Amino acid sequence: MSYLDLHREVSQDIDAEIDTALAQLGTLASTTRNSVARLLEHRKLRHPLSVLPLLTHAIETGNPKPAIPLSAVHLLWWTSACYLDDLADADGASISGALTENEALLASVITGNSLPIQILLAQDLPDSARSALITEVLNGWIIGVDGQIEDMRGEIHTASRKSVVETYRGKSGAPFGMITAMAAIFSGTTAEKVELWREFGYVFGILWQIFNDQEDILSGRNEDLRNGTVTYLLASVVEDASPDFREHVFGLWTASRRSYQARTELERLLRAPATLDRYRAEIDTFRAEGHRILDELGGDRTYSPVLRHLVDHASQMLLETDLVPAAVSGAA
Repeated sequence: MSYLDLHREVSQDIDAEIDTALAQLGTLASTTRNSVARLLEHRKLRHPLSVLPLLTHAIETGNPKPAIPLSAVHLLWWTSACYLDDLADADGASISGALTENEALLASVITGNSLPIQILLAQDLPDSARSALITEVLNGWIIGVDGQIEDMRGEIHTASRKSVVETYRGKSGAPFGMITAMAAIFSGTTAEKVELWREFGYVFGILWQIFNDQEDILSGRNEDLRNGTVTYLLASVVEDASPDFREHVFGLWTASRRSYQARTELERLLRAPATLDRYRAEIDTFRAEGHRILDELGGDRTYSPVLRHLVDHASQMLLETDLVPAAVSGAA
């Protein structure tokens, strides 16, 4: 079994869970229900990471399916968060004319907040467990937004690997830590294991953000450079550069928001052989930490390898070397 196999097996059940939540929403506000449905239709996520709570629950109990409501929560949360993230970027967010930008903004608030809580309230759980799950959603938003704001305020002149990792722990790690902790709570495991699952989610979130950073470069969009985002790869170039060359990188970063030529030159620096060698080694370090936590968690032997495979997928080195002339090489 792969995580894609698991997703195919339960995807209709996840959709049914969301449809039920939408139907309940329609009894209160049919216009809002239609707007949320359109947002979900036009902002489909590329990667089926809604399997994370299923795998967490299955590793603890041997059965993924009771966690399907949490997969629905995960999908709703990320649909909302991704739209808000795109809206905050320089080019804004498009939903192909299905909704106006303001309508989609309001729909995203309901999608990521009200609907997940509605799903959790519908679960047959002890009050203490339900309260803990709702707290996770609230804290996930708070920490995730805090990380996103830090990301938007990222300053290249003070950037380091450490500072970017802390930002990634918030903007991506916190949402994944939220959902793995929720699945652990749902499974009825110990408080100690809940916290260990949360830490696994944080590490996975860092890996997934690095994976996403690479996809952005490979797509040719270079949205991170256009938006002035300080990625882990960029911070590593800055941290390793000689003082004089660092100033050159600063200048390219500033110009890259508007200049195709500056973006092209900066991308070539990001893909220099020595830079990618270090990057690959650092990705492997995060990957090893994810596997270490899974070793400590133990659990079901059928589903644990599936999650390990997902960690390996998130740890791929996607970028390839782009030969950089010696005249522009400046690593210390």
